[in-house]
Amino acid sequence: MTGNRTPNSQLSAVIAEAGVTYYALARHIRSIAAESGERLNTAPSAVAYWVAGGTPSGRTGFYIAEALTRRMKRKVTVAEIGLGCAGIGEALGADPLATAADLGRYVMLRRRDFLSSGFAAAAVGLPLTYDHDAVAATLEAARNGGGVGADEVATVRQLTETFRSVDEKLGGGHGLTTVTAYLTDTVTPMLSARFPSAAVRRDAFGAAAQLATLVGWKHHDLGREGAAQQYYLLGYQLACESDPKGHAAWMMRAMTHQALDVGHPDSCVELAEEALRRASGKVDRQTEALLLVTCARAYGSNGQGEKAARALLTAEDAVADTGDSVPSYAAASGPVASTVASHMGKTLTAMRDYAAAERHYRTALVGRTPGTYQRVHGLTLVNLGKAVAAQHRHEEAVGLWNRSLDFMGGVVSDRNRQQIKSIRAVTAGYRRRGVPGAASLDQRAAELLRVQA
Repeated sequence: MTGNRTPNSQLSAVIAEAGVTYYALARHIRSIAAESGERLNTAPSAVAYWVAGGTPSGRTGFYIAEALTRRMKRKVTVAEIGLGCAGIGEALGADPLATAADLGRYVMLRRRDFLSSGFAAAAVGLPLTYDHDAVAATLEAARNGGGVGADEVATVRQLTETFRSVDEKLGGGHGLTTVTAYLTDTVTPMLSARFPSAAVRRDAFGAAAQLATLVGWKHHDLGREGAAQQYYLLGYQLACESDPKGHAAWMMRAMTHQALDVGHPDSCVELAEEALRRASGKVDRQTEALLLVTCARAYGSNGQGEKAARALLTAEDAVADTGDSVPSYAAASGPVASTVASHMGKTLTAMRDYAAAERHYRTALVGRTPGTYQRVHGLTLVNLGKAVAAQHRHEEAVGLWNRSLDFMGGVVSDRNRQQIKSIRAVTAGYRRRGVPGAASLDQRAAELLRVQA
């Protein structure tokens, strides 16, 4: 072992919380190492050395974390005890349950370095080289909890849907800590339990993946793109344990849309294509339509107009096929036809076909009823107004943007704020040109921004 003589206060605090002596902890570490086929001679003096700032060698840090996990009856990670870190490059590491624990702690402790972390374009392609088999083996070896059945999994899904409904009405900033705590303290530990069947286990991981995706989405809605990306990557790992074809492809879709939204189209095409390839023939046609329109958006944003047009036509055919039920992970995005129409509008906007984009945005509004889809209804109206404005129907655009503001009050969403700012940027020119209603729209938008500050 090599010494770093700055005391490890994190390790000391967790040992104190666990109420375990150095002697007992050393014994647990030796036992856990033996389970992994490694013989250690860890003594109480070694624990004291690590608390004083020494660095354990090899995999000993993981054995320490596992010993404290079993003692505490919750997930303790090497990052929590100051013996490792959970950065973006490690987001697809060997233990997604440890990642979930670390991310949850960062959110609940409001770690600024995490919450303000930026989107990493290099991480978009991580799922393309992900070693699912190695992680599956790690998760299999981690089974040491009590029994969990279908009823518990159903409860997770029910609560996730409740959280999702509230998020749509009140924005990503509402209830973020509560949702994160539920994932971290209740759902993640459940995944190391014993399940009555492989089907229930897959369902549990699928439910956890959807909850992790919701947490990622809430961060995205708040403009915390680094945090959102890490939760999406976590959701991808969990989805691979549930359904490595359909659900994992859906998570690739989520990561593609995030990259497009934050202006990194160059890294999206390969991921979108792989999602479609993986799920083709394994999912219903409406879910396939959602993956097709994701490809179309990636193509359109990269100047591949012919490919985008073909993908849009194929998506239109697929979305009309309502013969099979849509899986819960895809249904969570709202009415499929409206979601497809909205992304068609975004694709056509990127291709500067504003008249066609307008038609699709209007279609999207039909299924996204106010109240139930409060936030997305308002955002779609903003996009529709931009498509109309691009066709030089400025007074009509002002009316649409006024309507969009009707749905933005009381919603804690940075995406809303950014769109309100974009409206003000346009209305500044409209005011100078004397477009009717522009001055009152600008005043109303300014007041809404002030209230939400």
